[in-house]
Amino acid sequence: MTINDIIDLEHQYVLGTYARAPFVLDHGQGCWVYDTDGNAYLDCVAGIAVNALGHADPALIAALTDQANALWHVSNLYHTAPHARLARKLCETSFADRVFFCNSGAEANEGAFKFARKWATDHYGPQKHAIVAFTGAFHGRTFGALAATPREKYQAPFRPLLPGVRIAPFNDLAGTAAVMDDDVCAVVVEPVQGEGGVHPVDPDFLHGLRDLCDQHNALLIFDEIQCGLGRTGALWAHQGYGVTPDLLTAAKPLAGGLPMGAVLMTARVADVMHPGDHGSTFAGSPLVSAVAEAVLARVTEPAFLADVAAKGAYLRERLEEINSPHITEVRGRGLMVGVELDLPAADAVNAGYRHGLLLVAAGAHTLRLVPPLVITRAEIDLLIERLSAVLTAVERPVNWGKQGN
Repeated sequence: MTINDIIDLEHQYVLGTYARAPFVLDHGQGCWVYDTDGNAYLDCVAGIAVNALGHADPALIAALTDQANALWHVSNLYHTAPHARLARKLCETSFADRVFFCNSGAEANEGAFKFARKWATDHYGPQKHAIVAFTGAFHGRTFGALAATPREKYQAPFRPLLPGVRIAPFNDLAGTAAVMDDDVCAVVVEPVQGEGGVHPVDPDFLHGLRDLCDQHNALLIFDEIQCGLGRTGALWAHQGYGVTPDLLTAAKPLAGGLPMGAVLMTARVADVMHPGDHGSTFAGSPLVSAVAEAVLARVTEPAFLADVAAKGAYLRERLEEINSPHITEVRGRGLMVGVELDLPAADAVNAGYRHGLLLVAAGAHTLRLVPPLVITRAEIDLLIERLSAVLTAVERPVNWGKQGN
Protein backbone atom coordinates (compact mmCIF):
# COMPACT_ATOMS: atom_id res chain seq x y z
CA MET A 1 0.00 0.00 0.00
CA THR A 2 1.18 3.53 -0.75
CA ILE A 3 1.25 6.32 1.81
CA ASN A 4 -1.85 7.82 0.27
CA ASP A 5 -3.62 4.44 0.33
CA ILE A 6 -2.93 4.05 4.04
CA ILE A 7 -3.98 7.60 4.89
CA ASP A 8 -7.12 7.33 2.77
CA LEU A 9 -7.99 4.03 4.45
CA GLU A 10 -7.64 5.61 7.85
CA HIS A 11 -9.73 8.62 6.87
CA GLN A 12 -12.45 6.27 5.68
CA TYR A 13 -12.59 3.96 8.70
CA VAL A 14 -10.94 5.59 11.75
CA LEU A 15 -12.80 8.21 13.78
CA GLY A 16 -11.16 11.55 13.03
CA THR A 17 -10.23 12.72 16.51
CA TYR A 18 -6.57 13.34 15.65
CA ALA A 19 -4.87 15.52 13.07
CA ARG A 20 -2.00 13.23 12.17
CA ALA A 21 1.29 14.02 10.46
CA PRO A 22 1.32 13.62 6.66
CA PHE A 23 3.44 10.43 6.53
CA VAL A 24 3.25 6.84 7.75
CA LEU A 25 5.71 5.63 10.37
CA ASP A 26 7.02 2.12 9.87
CA HIS A 27 9.69 1.25 12.45
CA GLY A 28 11.97 2.73 15.07
CA GLN A 29 15.29 2.21 16.80
CA GLY A 30 16.45 4.06 19.90
CA CYS A 31 15.51 7.73 19.53
CA TRP A 32 14.78 7.43 15.81
CA VAL A 33 11.69 6.52 13.80
CA TYR A 34 11.46 5.88 10.07
CA ASP A 35 8.57 6.37 7.68
CA THR A 36 7.57 4.13 4.79
CA ASP A 37 9.67 6.24 2.40
CA GLY A 38 12.76 5.66 4.53
CA ASN A 39 12.92 9.18 5.97
CA ALA A 40 14.43 9.32 9.47
CA TYR A 41 13.10 11.50 12.28
CA LEU A 42 14.71 12.27 15.62
CA ASP A 43 11.86 11.51 18.00
CA CYS A 44 11.41 14.28 20.57
CA VAL A 45 7.85 13.20 21.35
CA ALA A 46 8.44 9.60 22.50
CA GLY A 47 4.80 8.71 21.97
CA ILE A 48 3.88 11.72 24.17
CA ALA A 49 6.37 10.94 26.97
CA VAL A 50 5.67 7.20 26.77
CA ASN A 51 8.71 5.57 25.17
CA ALA A 52 11.13 6.28 27.99
CA LEU A 53 13.58 3.67 26.71
CA GLY A 54 13.09 4.58 23.07
CA HIS A 55 12.10 2.22 20.28
CA ALA A 56 12.92 -1.50 19.99
CA ASP A 57 14.74 -1.68 23.32
CA PRO A 58 16.22 -5.21 23.58
CA ALA A 59 15.27 -5.73 27.24
CA LEU A 60 11.65 -4.78 26.58
CA ILE A 61 11.49 -7.01 23.52
CA ALA A 62 12.89 -9.90 25.55
CA ALA A 63 10.40 -9.34 28.39
CA LEU A 64 7.52 -9.14 25.92
CA THR A 65 8.44 -12.23 23.93
CA ASP A 66 9.28 -14.34 27.00
CA GLN A 67 5.93 -13.58 28.61
CA ALA A 68 4.06 -13.90 25.30
CA ASN A 69 5.25 -17.48 25.14
CA ALA A 70 3.87 -18.15 28.61
CA LEU A 71 0.62 -16.28 29.46
CA TRP A 72 -1.01 -13.14 28.02
CA HIS A 73 -4.27 -12.53 29.82
CA VAL A 74 -6.46 -14.31 32.38
CA SER A 75 -8.30 -11.34 34.00
CA ASN A 76 -8.05 -10.28 37.62
CA LEU A 77 -10.00 -13.31 38.81
CA TYR A 78 -6.67 -15.13 39.11
CA HIS A 79 -3.25 -14.59 40.63
CA THR A 80 -0.25 -14.06 38.35
CA ALA A 81 3.34 -13.33 39.32
CA PRO A 82 4.30 -10.36 37.07
CA HIS A 83 1.73 -7.90 38.42
CA ALA A 84 2.49 -8.89 42.02
CA ARG A 85 6.21 -8.32 41.52
CA LEU A 86 5.53 -5.03 39.73
CA ALA A 87 3.31 -3.80 42.56
CA ARG A 88 6.01 -4.62 45.09
CA LYS A 89 8.61 -2.70 43.09
CA LEU A 90 6.33 0.34 42.75
CA CYS A 91 5.68 0.38 46.48
CA GLU A 92 9.32 -0.18 47.42
CA THR A 93 10.40 2.78 45.27
CA SER A 94 7.70 5.20 46.43
CA PHE A 95 5.62 6.29 49.42
CA ALA A 96 2.89 3.76 48.60
CA ASP A 97 1.59 0.72 50.43
CA ARG A 98 -0.78 -0.55 47.72
CA VAL A 99 -1.22 -0.28 43.95
CA PHE A 100 -4.30 -0.50 41.73
CA PHE A 101 -3.56 -1.28 38.09
CA CYS A 102 -5.59 0.02 35.15
CA ASN A 103 -5.02 0.70 31.45
CA SER A 104 -4.41 4.43 30.99
CA GLY A 105 -3.75 7.73 32.70
CA ALA A 106 -7.37 8.83 32.50
CA GLU A 107 -8.43 5.55 34.13
CA ALA A 108 -5.84 6.07 36.86
CA ASN A 109 -7.23 9.52 37.65
CA GLU A 110 -10.81 8.24 37.59
CA GLY A 111 -9.75 5.55 40.03
CA ALA A 112 -7.99 8.02 42.31
CA PHE A 113 -11.10 10.23 42.40
CA LYS A 114 -13.27 7.23 43.25
CA PHE A 115 -10.91 6.06 45.99
CA ALA A 116 -10.80 9.56 47.48
CA ARG A 117 -14.57 9.84 47.54
CA LYS A 118 -14.90 6.38 49.06
CA TRP A 119 -12.38 7.28 51.74
CA ALA A 120 -14.17 10.54 52.52
CA THR A 121 -17.62 8.93 52.56
CA ASP A 122 -16.51 6.17 54.89
CA HIS A 123 -14.87 8.59 57.34
CA TYR A 124 -16.94 11.77 57.05
CA GLY A 125 -20.11 11.07 55.10
CA PRO A 126 -21.28 11.67 51.49
CA GLN A 127 -21.33 15.47 51.85
CA LYS A 128 -17.50 15.43 51.70
CA HIS A 129 -17.06 14.89 47.97
CA ALA A 130 -15.58 18.02 46.30
CA ILE A 131 -12.35 17.75 44.29
CA VAL A 132 -10.00 20.69 43.72
CA ALA A 133 -7.96 20.89 40.51
CA PHE A 134 -5.99 23.71 38.89
CA THR A 135 -5.86 26.05 35.95
CA GLY A 136 -3.67 24.66 33.19
CA ALA A 137 -4.23 21.10 34.34
CA PHE A 138 -4.74 18.10 32.13
CA HIS A 139 -5.97 14.90 33.77
CA GLY A 140 -7.66 13.10 30.89
CA ARG A 141 -10.76 13.05 28.69
CA THR A 142 -13.16 10.76 30.54
CA PHE A 143 -15.96 12.48 32.41
CA GLY A 144 -14.36 12.77 35.85
CA ALA A 145 -10.87 13.50 34.54
CA LEU A 146 -12.29 15.97 32.02
CA ALA A 147 -14.10 17.85 34.77
CA ALA A 148 -10.68 18.42 36.35
CA THR A 149 -9.22 19.59 33.02
CA PRO A 150 -10.37 23.22 32.74
CA ARG A 151 -10.26 23.81 29.00
CA GLU A 152 -13.42 25.13 27.43
CA LYS A 153 -12.90 23.51 24.04
CA TYR A 154 -12.44 20.11 25.68
CA GLN A 155 -15.33 20.42 28.12
CA ALA A 156 -18.04 22.37 26.28
CA PRO A 157 -19.40 19.66 23.95
CA PHE A 158 -19.67 17.08 26.74
CA ARG A 159 -21.37 18.84 29.63
CA PRO A 160 -22.71 18.01 32.13
CA LEU A 161 -19.48 16.61 33.50
CA LEU A 162 -18.74 15.11 36.90
CA PRO A 163 -20.17 17.56 39.48
CA GLY A 164 -18.28 18.76 42.51
CA VAL A 165 -14.98 19.76 40.88
CA ARG A 166 -13.55 23.21 41.74
CA ILE A 167 -10.77 24.93 39.82
CA ALA A 168 -8.16 26.94 41.69
CA PRO A 169 -5.28 29.01 40.27
CA PHE A 170 -2.10 26.97 39.79
CA ASN A 171 0.85 27.96 41.98
CA ASP A 172 -1.41 30.37 43.92
CA LEU A 173 -1.81 29.20 47.51
CA ALA A 174 -4.10 32.02 48.60
CA GLY A 175 -6.35 31.41 45.61
CA THR A 176 -6.46 27.71 46.44
CA ALA A 177 -7.24 28.32 50.09
CA ALA A 178 -10.22 30.40 48.98
CA VAL A 179 -11.91 27.36 47.40
CA MET A 180 -10.99 24.87 50.12
CA ASP A 181 -13.56 23.82 52.67
CA ASP A 182 -14.35 20.80 54.79
CA ASP A 183 -16.46 19.34 51.96
CA VAL A 184 -13.29 18.81 49.88
CA CYS A 185 -12.24 15.18 49.73
CA ALA A 186 -9.16 15.60 47.52
CA VAL A 187 -6.82 18.01 45.75
CA VAL A 188 -5.19 16.83 42.51
CA VAL A 189 -2.09 18.48 41.06
CA GLU A 190 0.65 17.75 38.51
CA PRO A 191 4.15 18.38 39.95
CA VAL A 192 5.01 19.47 36.42
CA GLN A 193 2.09 20.41 34.21
CA GLY A 194 2.54 18.78 30.82
CA GLU A 195 -0.26 19.60 28.40
CA GLY A 196 -0.68 22.93 30.16
CA GLY A 197 2.69 24.19 28.93
CA VAL A 198 5.39 22.41 30.98
CA HIS A 199 5.06 24.45 34.16
CA PRO A 200 6.80 23.06 37.27
CA VAL A 201 5.02 23.45 40.57
CA ASP A 202 6.45 25.93 43.06
CA PRO A 203 7.90 24.10 46.11
CA ASP A 204 6.14 26.40 48.59
CA PHE A 205 2.87 25.82 46.77
CA LEU A 206 3.25 22.06 47.05
CA HIS A 207 4.00 22.31 50.78
CA GLY A 208 1.03 24.62 51.17
CA LEU A 209 -1.27 22.13 49.44
CA ARG A 210 -0.19 19.43 51.86
CA ASP A 211 -0.99 21.74 54.78
CA LEU A 212 -4.38 22.72 53.33
CA CYS A 213 -5.30 19.07 52.80
CA ASP A 214 -4.32 18.22 56.36
CA GLN A 215 -6.32 21.17 57.73
CA HIS A 216 -9.46 20.11 55.85
CA ASN A 217 -9.01 16.32 56.18
CA ALA A 218 -8.61 15.95 52.42
CA LEU A 219 -6.36 13.69 50.38
CA LEU A 220 -3.53 14.99 48.22
CA ILE A 221 -3.25 13.37 44.77
CA PHE A 222 -0.20 13.82 42.56
CA ASP A 223 -0.82 13.24 38.86
CA GLU A 224 2.55 12.01 37.61
CA ILE A 225 1.19 10.39 34.47
CA GLN A 226 3.50 12.44 32.25
CA CYS A 227 6.16 13.73 34.64
CA GLY A 228 6.75 10.56 36.66
CA LEU A 229 8.95 7.48 36.23
CA GLY A 230 12.25 9.21 35.58
CA ARG A 231 11.15 11.98 33.22
CA THR A 232 12.38 14.80 35.52
CA GLY A 233 15.61 13.09 36.59
CA ALA A 234 14.01 11.71 39.75
CA LEU A 235 11.95 8.53 39.73
CA TRP A 236 8.91 10.52 40.90
CA ALA A 237 8.68 14.21 40.07
CA HIS A 238 7.64 15.20 43.59
CA GLN A 239 10.71 13.63 45.16
CA GLY A 240 13.05 16.24 46.53
CA TYR A 241 10.21 18.56 47.52
CA GLY A 242 9.75 16.94 50.92
CA VAL A 243 6.01 16.50 50.33
CA THR A 244 4.28 13.12 50.41
CA PRO A 245 0.93 12.55 48.68
CA ASP A 246 -1.83 10.18 49.70
CA LEU A 247 -2.32 8.94 46.15
CA LEU A 248 -0.28 9.15 42.95
CA THR A 249 -1.34 8.32 39.41
CA ALA A 250 1.11 6.95 36.86
CA ALA A 251 0.76 5.68 33.32
CA LYS A 252 2.47 6.86 30.14
CA PRO A 253 5.97 5.30 30.33
CA LEU A 254 5.06 2.56 32.80
CA ALA A 255 4.86 -0.32 30.32
CA GLY A 256 7.09 1.04 27.57
CA GLY A 257 4.28 1.76 25.12
CA LEU A 258 1.82 -0.94 26.14
CA PRO A 259 -1.35 0.31 27.86
CA MET A 260 -0.96 0.47 31.62
CA GLY A 261 -1.88 2.91 34.37
CA ALA A 262 -1.54 2.66 38.13
CA VAL A 263 -2.84 4.33 41.26
CA LEU A 264 -0.36 4.27 44.13
CA MET A 265 -1.79 4.88 47.59
CA THR A 266 -1.15 4.77 51.30
CA ALA A 267 -2.66 2.09 53.51
CA ARG A 268 -5.24 4.49 54.97
CA VAL A 269 -6.72 4.95 51.50
CA ALA A 270 -6.37 1.32 50.49
CA ASP A 271 -8.13 0.16 53.65
CA VAL A 272 -11.50 1.60 52.53
CA MET A 273 -11.53 -0.36 49.27
CA HIS A 274 -12.96 -3.88 49.26
CA PRO A 275 -13.60 -6.60 46.65
CA GLY A 276 -16.18 -5.35 44.16
CA ASP A 277 -15.60 -1.62 44.87
CA HIS A 278 -13.63 -1.14 41.66
CA GLY A 279 -12.18 -3.26 38.89
CA SER A 280 -10.79 -3.65 35.37
CA THR A 281 -10.83 -6.65 33.05
CA PHE A 282 -7.51 -6.02 31.30
CA ALA A 283 -5.55 -4.25 34.05
CA GLY A 284 -2.25 -5.68 35.19
CA SER A 285 -2.19 -8.50 32.65
CA PRO A 286 0.88 -10.76 32.80
CA LEU A 287 2.05 -9.58 29.39
CA VAL A 288 1.91 -5.86 30.12
CA SER A 289 3.17 -6.26 33.69
CA ALA A 290 6.23 -8.20 32.54
CA VAL A 291 7.21 -5.38 30.20
CA ALA A 292 6.56 -2.81 32.94
CA GLU A 293 8.89 -4.75 35.24
CA ALA A 294 11.64 -4.33 32.66
CA VAL A 295 10.95 -0.60 32.32
CA LEU A 296 10.94 -0.07 36.06
CA ALA A 297 14.16 -2.04 36.52
CA ARG A 298 15.94 0.43 34.24
CA VAL A 299 14.40 3.74 35.28
CA THR A 300 14.96 3.09 38.99
CA GLU A 301 18.72 2.78 38.55
CA PRO A 302 20.41 5.76 40.29
CA ALA A 303 22.94 6.15 37.48
CA PHE A 304 20.17 6.20 34.87
CA LEU A 305 18.26 8.91 36.77
CA ALA A 306 21.40 10.98 37.30
CA ASP A 307 22.10 10.81 33.58
CA VAL A 308 18.56 11.98 32.77
CA ALA A 309 18.99 14.95 35.10
CA ALA A 310 22.36 15.83 33.56
CA LYS A 311 21.07 15.51 30.00
CA GLY A 312 18.05 17.62 30.89
CA ALA A 313 20.32 20.38 32.17
CA TYR A 314 22.43 20.08 29.02
CA LEU A 315 19.34 20.32 26.80
CA ARG A 316 18.16 23.48 28.54
CA GLU A 317 21.63 25.02 28.28
CA ARG A 318 21.79 24.30 24.56
CA LEU A 319 18.28 25.69 24.03
CA GLU A 320 19.33 28.91 25.73
CA GLU A 321 22.16 29.17 23.20
CA ILE A 322 19.86 29.12 20.19
CA ASN A 323 20.02 32.53 18.58
CA SER A 324 16.35 32.90 17.71
CA PRO A 325 14.10 35.84 18.52
CA HIS A 326 11.17 33.42 18.54
CA ILE A 327 12.20 31.73 21.82
CA THR A 328 10.90 33.75 24.75
CA GLU A 329 11.41 31.23 27.59
CA VAL A 330 12.82 27.80 28.32
CA ARG A 331 11.49 25.93 31.35
CA GLY A 332 11.08 22.44 32.74
CA ARG A 333 12.83 19.70 34.67
CA GLY A 334 14.93 16.83 33.43
CA LEU A 335 13.93 15.74 29.94
CA MET A 336 10.56 17.46 30.14
CA VAL A 337 11.17 20.89 28.64
CA GLY A 338 8.87 23.62 27.41
CA VAL A 339 10.08 26.12 24.81
CA GLU A 340 7.85 29.19 24.74
CA LEU A 341 7.58 30.79 21.31
CA ASP A 342 6.22 34.05 19.97
CA LEU A 343 4.67 32.17 17.07
CA PRO A 344 2.25 29.22 16.83
CA ALA A 345 3.85 26.03 18.11
CA ALA A 346 1.96 24.10 15.43
CA ASP A 347 3.98 25.92 12.77
CA ALA A 348 7.20 24.68 14.35
CA VAL A 349 5.82 21.14 14.65
CA ASN A 350 4.95 21.08 10.96
CA ALA A 351 8.29 22.57 9.95
CA GLY A 352 10.00 19.94 12.09
CA TYR A 353 8.82 17.18 9.77
CA ARG A 354 10.77 18.73 6.91
CA HIS A 355 13.89 18.82 9.08
CA GLY A 356 13.69 15.28 10.42
CA LEU A 357 12.26 16.16 13.83
CA LEU A 358 9.17 14.91 15.62
CA LEU A 359 7.93 17.69 17.92
CA VAL A 360 4.73 18.22 19.89
CA ALA A 361 2.99 21.31 21.22
CA ALA A 362 1.75 21.95 24.75
CA GLY A 363 -0.63 24.81 24.16
CA ALA A 364 -0.76 27.40 21.41
CA HIS A 365 2.79 28.74 21.78
CA THR A 366 4.76 26.07 23.66
CA LEU A 367 6.91 23.35 22.15
CA ARG A 368 7.17 20.38 24.50
CA LEU A 369 10.39 18.39 24.27
CA VAL A 370 9.94 14.94 25.82
CA PRO A 371 12.43 12.70 23.99
CA PRO A 372 13.21 9.15 25.08
CA LEU A 373 15.22 9.22 28.28
CA VAL A 374 18.00 7.34 26.47
CA ILE A 375 18.72 10.25 24.14
CA THR A 376 22.46 10.95 23.87
CA ARG A 377 24.23 14.28 24.08
CA ALA A 378 25.16 13.94 20.41
CA GLU A 379 21.47 13.55 19.60
CA ILE A 380 20.67 16.59 21.76
CA ASP A 381 23.22 18.55 19.72
CA LEU A 382 21.50 17.38 16.55
CA LEU A 383 18.13 18.37 18.02
CA ILE A 384 19.45 21.88 18.65
CA GLU A 385 20.85 22.12 15.13
CA ARG A 386 17.58 21.02 13.56
CA LEU A 387 15.38 23.08 15.86
CA SER A 388 17.41 26.16 14.97
CA ALA A 389 16.71 25.45 11.32
CA VAL A 390 13.02 24.92 12.09
CA LEU A 391 12.72 28.29 13.80
CA THR A 392 14.33 29.93 10.79
CA ALA A 393 12.04 28.03 8.42
CA VAL A 394 8.83 29.14 10.12
CA GLU A 395 9.64 32.70 9.09
CA ARG A 396 9.19 31.59 5.49
CA PRO A 397 6.81 28.61 5.75
CA VAL A 398 6.53 26.04 2.99
CA ASN A 399 3.37 24.01 2.50
CA TRP A 400 4.14 20.35 3.23
CA GLY A 401 1.67 19.19 0.62
CA LYS A 402 3.82 20.76 -2.13
CA GLN A 403 6.91 18.81 -1.16
CA GLY A 404 6.02 15.74 -3.19
CA ASN A 405 5.11 13.48 -0.27
